[in-house]
Amino acid sequence: MRAADDLDWRAAGPATRGTDLIARAQAVAAIASKYASDVDQAARFPFEAIAAAREERLLGALVPSTLGGDGCDFGAVVDVCYVLGRACASTGLIYAMHQTKVACILRHHRAVPWHEGVLRRLSREQLLFASSTTEGQNGGNIRSSSAAVEHALARITLERDATVISYGEHADGIVTLARRSTGAANTDQVLCVFLKSDYSLERVLEWDTLGMRGTCSAGFKFKAEGEAVQILAESYEKIHAQTMMPIAHLMWSGTWAGIAAGAVERARLYVRNATRNGEGKLPPGASHLTQAIAKLRVLRSIVSSGIRRFEAIASDAAALESVEFQTYMNLLKVNASEQAVSTVMSAMQATGLSGYRNDTQFSIGRHLRDILSAPIMINNERILSGVALTSLVAGTPALLRDGDGTPRADLHDESPARPAIRTSIA
Repeated sequence: MRAADDLDWRAAGPATRGTDLIARAQAVAAIASKYASDVDQAARFPFEAIAAAREERLLGALVPSTLGGDGCDFGAVVDVCYVLGRACASTGLIYAMHQTKVACILRHHRAVPWHEGVLRRLSREQLLFASSTTEGQNGGNIRSSSAAVEHALARITLERDATVISYGEHADGIVTLARRSTGAANTDQVLCVFLKSDYSLERVLEWDTLGMRGTCSAGFKFKAEGEAVQILAESYEKIHAQTMMPIAHLMWSGTWAGIAAGAVERARLYVRNATRNGEGKLPPGASHLTQAIAKLRVLRSIVSSGIRRFEAIASDAAALESVEFQTYMNLLKVNASEQAVSTVMSAMQATGLSGYRNDTQFSIGRHLRDILSAPIMINNERILSGVALTSLVAGTPALLRDGDGTPRADLHDESPARPAIRTSIA
């Protein structure tokens, strides 16, 4: 049963798979790769890569053609995260976070003219949207908000202690969580869309981290003012279950898979080079390359399977909100993040000192530092604790596949189709 037509974000116009989308993404990735080391070392925003993404019109990929976008399917956009993440982790993650916010607006705007105008402008001007969900001492608990929207007739104001807003100073708009009103419970939340002219940012926390340095995820005092219509009409409880959580986890996982693929590719080149120089004798770490490739296959399978699962029920509100699907998508994030770390570690072991060093063409140090953020982007321990009760009542599958022949939802499968995530790295 569909709760609202907005759940089909392509309903407004014909969808395309954006046959040239991956080619455009690869053009951006070439630029992202060129500047990736400098972005990491200087902890700076990847200006060149995002400018290229605008030039290639990647930022409006999900927006229907009737609103000026490409109308690409969801899985194709996850593939773009993979391609960009393989070149520059920060660029890939910025793109993933942007598209997650775009998806929330697309799927829950209920044909409100103001939001449709934003989507048209996004497509026309290639606007970049940031996300503000982390607040105060809440950490990754985005299902509770302290700051509340204050209403004065048709106007609203919001002041928020946003301890993390990734690339906030470089975005054209911010989509933020808040309590519905000053009298609402912390869990009665809404999602608000503010454009750059609507808000001010006062930096209160810097961003000096081990990895993902180019996301520039500083903390700010966020103050915004706008129209009440800028609040998405759907409650955040539904937005979170139907769109925010599953799409964020898949977009992130696509990026992490790309980072892992980049590391494996460097390891493969190292082993090939060492074998050539050793007159055909494999280097000591060659077996770790085999492990890295095998782990990357599993990681790609996890993400690809998740894409198919989401797309199969993307317009079914009840299925999206089911305990089984919510558990599946949360555990997908845990599994993908841990598998990505393990894959990069195996790649590092395959390269030995050449990968450990920062001054060789086979260096994997940046990949390892970046991928270590994956298990703590909404800490895996928090997620596992949250699904612990449902795990007690969930049944164990009796068969490998469901009765209709499709793979079991809680197991992985791998089959060919998607041009990036499911394509061999060789």
